[in-house]
Amino acid sequence: MRLSIRRAEPCADGAQPPPAVYVHGLGGSALNWTDLMGLLRDRVDGVAIDLPGFGESPPPADGDYSTFGHARAVLRLIEWLGKGPVHLLGNSMGGAVAVRVAAQRPDLVRTLTLISPALPDLRLRRTSASTGLLAVPGIGHALTRWIHRMPPERRAQAAAELVYANAAAVPEPLLRIAAEEYAKRSRCPWAQQALLASARGIIRAYLERGPQSLWSQAARVRAPTLLVYGRQDKLVDSRLAVRAAETFPRSRLVVLPDSGHVAMMEHPRLVAAAVRELLEDSERETGTGQ
Repeated sequence: MRLSIRRAEPCADGAQPPPAVYVHGLGGSALNWTDLMGLLRDRVDGVAIDLPGFGESPPPADGDYSTFGHARAVLRLIEWLGKGPVHLLGNSMGGAVAVRVAAQRPDLVRTLTLISPALPDLRLRRTSASTGLLAVPGIGHALTRWIHRMPPERRAQAAAELVYANAAAVPEPLLRIAAEEYAKRSRCPWAQQALLASARGIIRAYLERGPQSLWSQAARVRAPTLLVYGRQDKLVDSRLAVRAAETFPRSRLVVLPDSGHVAMMEHPRLVAAAVRELLEDSERETGTGQ
């Protein structure tokens, strides 16, 4: 398995904080975590993964884009880092993947932070219908082709309007970086398949029943868990926050009234403050320092 990762710059004082792994959502990349990683670099040694088929990572050799397949990639990365349990953070699809990792290998997860996690919710919403359409035979292929043929600048703007509460406030440099990434992906031969198959993997996870369902696995997570929801999220209904807080055994909940689907990009300082509290409380509980 080949994976691309991005690391936060080390602290100037030479400190060696505990490891953290960041997992992006559908259509995203390790770049989604740049701001939050920078704000937390004094507290954790951050590594952001490009999931198989996204960012700079090649597609998975076995073609498995399910949430289980992506979780396997994250587990391989954690094992490769070889630094013991990590602080694991996930957004959207990455949140669902992180839940599977934490449930399957509690020994490898010290704390869990989930930002608008893609947990099963079968209530239809107009703004999230596109993800469901990707799972429909024929329609999904046509939709992904249309997405990848959009001019990169238009695609970046459309994505910002979908995942931010206030797209007008997104700095121009960030839109430019996003457009450059979309231009690069439009030339990538496996990009459409990665988006399509991963979206279908999310839908399958939503329909999963029994002990492998995401809600069942959430109830088995032993790590202290921070849940961050945006009240203006167009993709994940913030009303799920209450159920999530009741399901994860050791949870704390933060709902940001002016945030959308990517709170770590829209309000990174608020998210960083909540993560710091989680880390500090976890250290007090276990009697460990950095």
